[in-house]
Amino acid sequence: MVLYTRKAISLLLLSREPGSASPALTILSQCYNPSVNISRLTYRSRQFWNALLSPGKRVTSEALLPHLTSAQLVLFRRMQPAEQLHAYQLFKLLETAGQTAPDLLTAALLHDVGKILVPISIFDRTIIVLGNFLFRKAARRWAHGTPHGWRLPFVVAEQHAGWGADLVIQTGASPLTVELIRRHHDRPVQNPNSPAENLLAILQAADGES
Repeated sequence: MVLYTRKAISLLLLSREPGSASPALTILSQCYNPSVNISRLTYRSRQFWNALLSPGKRVTSEALLPHLTSAQLVLFRRMQPAEQLHAYQLFKLLETAGQTAPDLLTAALLHDVGKILVPISIFDRTIIVLGNFLFRKAARRWAHGTPHGWRLPFVVAEQHAGWGADLVIQTGASPLTVELIRRHHDRPVQNPNSPAENLLAILQAADGES
């Protein structure tokens, strides 16, 4: 809880009216700019260790049902244990920060659900970390096309957001929830100018912290 609370303080600063430039938002967005290799390395490394250490951990359905429909819960349970844990940690971080928007919280729990279409291994995650750190521009090129062979982890990392949005549409999710999932890996929002962009900026910053 202490960890969630500390990170939540930063997110509280992001809850501003659309159109207002938040210094905290600007700093966090810059930290997770895809062009900054070291920040992405830290983020991906944290995901790698979560994947390695989380197989025995399970998120209870009781904690999820107030925020997911039964169809959405089925999708959530199809994610790998590490992805379920990451999604729940993201959800708790937002909740601790005082975020109550239903669309945001649902998107947090399902933002990586597209990965169920092409599951990736710990080895694949290592390839993503090293490829994006050492060959950032090339990794972007490798991310196009179909997820086969050695390109598979890069394609999944790049395209899972869109896949997830398409899956969640089928569960009757709101258009805003779908948009947040589809755009959560877009370039970080610097100056939100709408309620949707404000929520997206909060989701992106929290995803980088969880």
